[in-house]
Amino acid sequence: MDILKTILYVLFALNAIFLIGIVLMQEGKGGGLGNAFGGAGGEAFGHGVGSINRFTAFVAGSLMIIALALALIMKWDS
Repeated sequence: MDILKTILYVLFALNAIFLIGIVLMQEGKGGGLGNAFGGAGGEAFGHGVGSINRFTAFVAGSLMIIALALALIMKWDS
């Protein structure tokens, strides 16, 4: 069970860092940090705004699922 916890902790941390990067690359109403890097967010994930919003929602959802799995494992271990 310790190996599973370690794997989930690593996935959780990587997923959280990745989500922060995705959110920072999105354009907000004022242009956001996405323009600071020359529009790299649009080039990396395609030009459609809807696709990056769906991708962000997918990454955020997977982060929540990993967090719930970690909480359940911690509850079972105690």
